[in-house]
Amino acid sequence: MDDIPLSILLVVLALILIVSGFFSISETSMMALNRYRLKHLVKRGHRGAQLTSHLLEKTDKLLGVILLGNNLLNAAAAALVTIITVRLLGESEFALAVGTLSVTFFILVFSEITPKVLGAAYPERIAIPSSYILAPLLKLFYPVVWFVNLFVKLLLWLLRLKPITADTRLTMEELHTLVLEAGHYIQPKHQSIFLNLFELENISVDDIMIPRNQIEAIDLDAPTEVIREQISTCHHTRLPLYRGRLDNISGVIHIRHVLHQVRNREIDAEMLQEIAREPYFIPAGTALFSQLQHFQENRQHIGLVVDEYGELLGLVNMEDILEEIVGEFASRPATHGGIYPQDDGSWLVDGGCSLRDLNRKLKLELPLDGPKTLNGLILEHFGDIPEAGTSFKIAGHTLEIVQTHGRIVKVVRIFPPLPASV
Repeated sequence: MDDIPLSILLVVLALILIVSGFFSISETSMMALNRYRLKHLVKRGHRGAQLTSHLLEKTDKLLGVILLGNNLLNAAAAALVTIITVRLLGESEFALAVGTLSVTFFILVFSEITPKVLGAAYPERIAIPSSYILAPLLKLFYPVVWFVNLFVKLLLWLLRLKPITADTRLTMEELHTLVLEAGHYIQPKHQSIFLNLFELENISVDDIMIPRNQIEAIDLDAPTEVIREQISTCHHTRLPLYRGRLDNISGVIHIRHVLHQVRNREIDAEMLQEIAREPYFIPAGTALFSQLQHFQENRQHIGLVVDEYGELLGLVNMEDILEEIVGEFASRPATHGGIYPQDDGSWLVDGGCSLRDLNRKLKLELPLDGPKTLNGLILEHFGDIPEAGTSFKIAGHTLEIVQTHGRIVKVVRIFPPLPASV
């Protein structure tokens, strides 16, 4: 070593630090690589991604070759710095201290911290190209890596530790967070659909059903003229049939089938009963995602929600569930939906309106973890029937009772939220 020029030793030291930095940057980038992005590239046939994925399947061997190279080079750098220090400053204690501090500084800055920061910042750009170098090195030093890992496994066995492969599967909550954070990469409409899909298991048919008192149905005991008028003016393609009381649902008709029969006979209760299909009942509390599957399996489009005693609570159709996913359809009939905008910016709202509909249409934040309708929310808030003219606040929104009837709040005025003060 005494015959080797100092300049060559410095060049060799620089090369050692650079190669050591390569192992450090490779280690960090491999561990920080997005596994789902890698799987996507593998499916597309990306050669580098396939090689990287193969290396990551054997993490112990991959880390073995990286750390083997890294530690050998760091040890070589320490020895080389010692030689250079002795040449420049001699063999005093001061020279050895300077050499130790110098090699520590150089390794930290050029071989550890800087490469690892870059590896964490650009994992895909670095890990995939690095695999072309690491794969041959692993084959070359496989016996050494295997021998070292043999002692590692023995040590783990003595410590009664069993390495477990990391589970890369995502829970629904984690996937929900992933979609939320991917807003820059997903169109807002698509992101909204994904998020709505995640919520289907948390929403039941009770949340979106048309309340019993708002169901449009045909009373077969009504006069024939009334039945014909109701069919000619209805906005729905399917209507339930009942006799006397709405609880006595006897079937469901499709308006298209009624019009087809009109060619041969007059519309009357008997004809409607003949073409009606059996009613499809849904237990209260059924999750929307499950109900969507049931509609598909049973080839149904509407269902009647009943409680544990068989009492009719409301009606749910396929379109209501789909609207929870993709938003309201433009083909909906132009109805007010129980919401009447006022000149002063407030809204007059029917007490039977669904809280979910109000939140969606009026951009409110009324609580959804209790009653499902505005009337139910108000009755729960007061614990009694409030008088007309009573004003109050719920979830920061100002409401006023406009009209009550018996035990029901019929009409409520909802005022727009005040702008936040600056």
